[in-house]
Amino acid sequence: MKKHSFAIKVCGITRQSDLSTAMGMGAHFCGFIFHPGSPRYIAPSRAAALDSALIRRVGVFVNQNAEEIMDIMKTARLEFAQLHGAHSLDCARRIGPEKVIRVLWPDRYESVDTLQREMELWADSCAWFLLDAGPQGGEAPEGGLHILGKRDVCHRAGAGSQGGGHGVSLDWTSLASLSSPRPWFLAGGLSSASLNRALEQCSPDGIDLNSGVEAIPGQKSPQKLLAALKPLTPYTPYHIA
Repeated sequence: MKKHSFAIKVCGITRQSDLSTAMGMGAHFCGFIFHPGSPRYIAPSRAAALDSALIRRVGVFVNQNAEEIMDIMKTARLEFAQLHGAHSLDCARRIGPEKVIRVLWPDRYESVDTLQREMELWADSCAWFLLDAGPQGGEAPEGGLHILGKRDVCHRAGAGSQGGGHGVSLDWTSLASLSSPRPWFLAGGLSSASLNRALEQCSPDGIDLNSGVEAIPGQKSPQKLLAALKPLTPYTPYHIA
């Protein structure tokens, strides 16, 4: 593993038992999905009732506008909004850049340099990036080059259309040269089988675990979480300011 310190985010939380397990295993962020089309959807009032202690609470949003997002953030006691749809820079600024995690899909860009230029465009409007597999909405970008080699797989899986949790992986070596202007999470089907390999090939500031640590969609497996996170324990814990 290249980095000795990174944040752990467990997304798609729907149950207190899963949240408690994630906290007990050292997660720094927990994610709640507020897209009704997701099998991991949770109502804002239900998310508010889940006790996350001191770890950061993140809401995943696909179609909601800034006003709807801010209302849900208040109801669900969220600290971050993860923008997983076609949200604008203005939307992010209205929410507050310090509260925004912007999702980008490397498959949409013809090169890592093009992806990095997009990140630089967003740098003043978000606190974090999250790089996920598949083009936005699971559809191939018009005229785009598929630099990571999984266009057909991602399209069939509908990657990106349900706020994550699609189980499709990135080609991590393509991100080895990335120099992000903001810290970034690596997502996309990470599991105990792939996590160590991913962290050897690229250098994210955080990892996002979802479908790769589930028993069934919406229910985390303590055994899979432990298997994924156990190799990380020798590394310096991530400190949140």
